[in-house]
Parts: sequence; structure tokens; C-alpha cells
Amino acid sequence: MYFETLQSISLNGKIGVPNDDRVGSSPDRAWVVDGATDLGEPGLLGNQGGAAWLATAASHGFAQATGADLRRSCTEMFDHVAARFDHDRTRAPVAAWELPKAAFAAVQLVGGQIECAWAADCPILLRGQHGAVWGTGAPDTSTEVADAQALGIGTGAAPELSGAVLEDRRARRMGTDHAALNPNPVAAARITQYSQHPIAIGDEVLIMSDGFSSLVSDYGAYTAETLWQAVQDNGLAALAQEIREIERADEACARFPRFKVSDDATAIWLRVARR
Repeated sequence: MYFETLQSISLNGKIGVPNDDRVGSSPDRAWVVDGATDLGEPGLLGNQGGAAWLATAASHGFAQATGADLRRSCTEMFDHVAARFDHDRTRAPVAAWELPKAAFAAVQLVGGQIECAWAADCPILLRGQHGAVWGTGAPDTSTEVADAQALGIGTGAAPELSGAVLEDRRARRMGTDHAALNPNPVAAARITQYSQHPIAIGDEVLIMSDGFSSLVSDYGAYTAETLWQAVQDNGLAALAQEIREIERADEACARFPRFKVSDDATAIWLRVARR
């Protein structure tokens, strides 16, 4: 078995602002990495922001990995990120919030199964003869929505990453419960979750950043099943356009409280084929 890539898409959240998501695939592995928004100016890694740096390093790590299963492939990726960080960083972080972090999700075909790995909020949706199944568990943004509401987001103008909002995000980033990919390979291994599922020829896989899965988790426009139907009927570009239309209609984040009007939105749609 191997993966056929049917479509992939990656949109930056704001025109002219760099995209901190990365996506990639090989015949037996595919992944999405979503760099967590930088909470300060570049400097730790030169002129490049930490979010983009980490997403790129992790994507390179997955592309170069040779692990016979996904756990070993992830370990190789963690070690690659750690080595690149030691090489590229220009100084120590000014505080723990400056350490680059990211969400990621990856799949790998191993024997007659598909293995899933993830950290933070990049979900994987599988579709086989028994319907749609979340390989990562259904995406849940309720904690972030509650945080945004507590800070008064949605009661005035569009949110800005400054003042009390910035301090809150920095405090959250430093929390012991902030489980995300980072340059420490031991910590990254500890927070990564795994699952495995039967897979058959013709089954399909959708890996997303949270900016794309917001159609389900934030905006309630789709369920797992209806999202798959929309993917097959209209493709990823039409769904990405729908995300942006929902967000433009709610630029003050009043209907859907969130920390950014639009997030980077990335997805890759795969089919399992016979070698």
C-alpha cells in the first residue's frame, strides 16, 4: 500500500504575512505542522520567526526519517529539530514563552494499518468502509474560546496580539499543560500521542491544521461525515474559501470568539492505493 495525494492546500491567515504551516508527504508517510504564533519579535533564530523555523525543521525531519513505524519516525524528527535548534539559535530564550512550539499530525502506513501521531490541535480524519473516524479524537477548541471570551474578545474591534491578550498568551505558552512540539526531544516525545487503525485500499485520509478544521471545531459548519462529503464534492480549495467567508463575516470575532480573525489553514487529502 502507498499514499496517493489527491489535493493539498495551505493558505496564510493574512495576505502578506508568512504562513507558519508546513505540509508534506511520501509514499508511506504524510504530515502537517502548524507553528504556534510568535509572541515576540524575531531574534532567537536570527531574522526568522520561531513558528516558521520550527514548522520547517519538523517538516524536514519527517521528510528525512527512515523509521519502520511512526513512533520511530517521530523520534528521528524530534532529534532533527533538536540538532537544528542547537545549530541555528543565536542566544538563549529571553523567557520560556519564546521557545518555538508547534502542533503537528502525521500518519504512516505500517503493514495493514495506518499509524497516527499528533501533538496539540492538528487533527486527522480517516474515511473507510465504516464511515469517518477521527484518528486523533475530534478537534476541541473550547478552552481557547473560553480564554478569548474571558479577555473580552468579541465585544469590540478585531483582536490584537498586544497588552493583556499578549500577556495571557505568553502565560498560557509557559504553562506545564501546554502540550506542543518543541526543540526538546524528551519533552516532545512525552507529549506526543499515538493511535493505529485498520486501513484498506481506497480508504482516505485528511490531515489538517486547526485553521482548516475550524470548519468543524469553531464554526460548526460540518460534522466529520459531512466534511468528507464536502471534500469529495467540492475539494479543499472550496472549503478554504468557505472558511475565509465565515471569518470575513465575523471580523470582530463576536459570533466566534478567537484570537485571530483568520489563522493559517492547511490540509492534505490522501487515498490509500495498491502498490
